[in-house]
Amino acid sequence: MATIRKEIVIEANAEQVWDAVSDIGAVHQRFVPGYTLDTKLDGDYRILFFPHGGKIRERIVSIDDESYRLAYAVIEGSRPPLIHHHASFQVFAAHDNESILVWITDFLPKNTEPEMRIRIDPAAQIIKQTVENEVQNSKPL
Repeated sequence: MATIRKEIVIEANAEQVWDAVSDIGAVHQRFVPGYTLDTKLDGDYRILFFPHGGKIRERIVSIDDESYRLAYAVIEGSRPPLIHHHASFQVFAAHDNESILVWITDFLPKNTEPEMRIRIDPAAQIIKQTVENEVQNSKPL
């Protein structure tokens, strides 16, 4: 199994970052806009729609408000095609106005790691920019 661990430093407090991460129905607006076009919820499942016409179905495994951790598993539609895909996001406070978002993705087959990195690296940048922009735009002038 391959694992990709991404640490994203975000200029926002942990509560603000967690608010965006845990808003599982607004991925296309508050987390990775443009990378995803829409999000639909269906019980414990989430469907993400992508600009290229693809979609994935995920099972939301856990939303833990105490530890600021979200875990999910992609169960259908993964690209590249995967046998297994489980991931989590966890938010840690770093300083007064800075947090670290840790994104861990485990997947099979292992040889898909280069293609998975091509997808994860730009998504991490979009997450950082989106959350920071939301926080900046919510500050009173």
